[in-house]
Amino acid sequence: MNKNYYAVIMAGGVGSRFWPVSTQNFPKQFHDMLGTGESLLQKTFSRLAKVIPSENILIATNRRYKELVLEQLKEVQEKQLLLEPTMRNTAPCILYAALKIKQENPNGVMIVAPSDHWIEDEKTFTESITMAFEACAKEDILMTLGIQPSSPNTGYGYIHFENDSKPIKRVKQFTEKPTLDVATQFVDSGAYLWNAGIFVWSVPSILNAFEKSLPEMLTLFCKGEQVYNTEFEDDFISSNYGLAEDISIDYGIMQEANNIYVLPVDFGWNDLGTWSSLYDKLDKDAVNNATVNGKVIFKDASGNMVRTQSKKHVVIQGLDDYIVVEKDDVLLICPKKEEQNIKQIVADVRNEFGQDFV
Repeated sequence: MNKNYYAVIMAGGVGSRFWPVSTQNFPKQFHDMLGTGESLLQKTFSRLAKVIPSENILIATNRRYKELVLEQLKEVQEKQLLLEPTMRNTAPCILYAALKIKQENPNGVMIVAPSDHWIEDEKTFTESITMAFEACAKEDILMTLGIQPSSPNTGYGYIHFENDSKPIKRVKQFTEKPTLDVATQFVDSGAYLWNAGIFVWSVPSILNAFEKSLPEMLTLFCKGEQVYNTEFEDDFISSNYGLAEDISIDYGIMQEANNIYVLPVDFGWNDLGTWSSLYDKLDKDAVNNATVNGKVIFKDASGNMVRTQSKKHVVIQGLDDYIVVEKDDVLLICPKKEEQNIKQIVADVRNEFGQDFV
């Protein structure tokens, strides 16, 4: 394996749309959401470890999840954890990771990937990121992986690219979640891709981009250059991380830079952002019911997704297109068409039942 290759797995989110399984104390990336025997974080780590030395895979997460990460990833050492003392979006975290890698290897090339996405075709994924690594090692470019859209989905951002014969395309523009009419135009044009939030670049390239677009943030984090990968790193981060601007890498860097490229990919990607997106990945019976963990009898019921604790026996009668999720002493029953309200449901649960339930 190439010792210059690094990964940063972003594992700090809460995933509130997957309540009640995903909670503040145990978010979705630490759960086996599809019943595969591995959590989403474990699947992401093992997928990247096919290309990247495991000791070069960094995990960025909130401090409260330190023990969860170490428990699930036995091969990871504490020095591979980037423990955020407070939430500051993705730009500060990525800069912190880049400087940490630079201190160890100035020639590093890094991929930044979410911990909670599902990828069906791992062989094609490996081939795609290898191509991206090779390109970014040679040129001063910032690259994102763009997913071939299968529908005019309004839940994703879109990447407009120069439609030429080259495998790696120059990016013209990023567009945040569009209306259905606009998304349909994008897909029909053949010149747009879904933005998966997976990035590849060399350490020098991303640091140059921060110098141009977010110089104050770069100055702040460079104050700790002498302590990265030492016993004093945590003290510096505790004192300074919260001073960084709260901004995403998309807005802080990608919208500003003029050396953005995209590699169109098609490896069975799903961002697993909602219960319906999880339902799409599950095996279904003859009338499109899907089950995770439990043993379910469906009577006059179709299009449902049921997720319970292991070996729970459930009978569903007369329900169509519902989400039924049980965890410990919480039960959620919600129409699939209303799942966008789950974030509000979580707020109501917090107010009515208390913080322990969310």
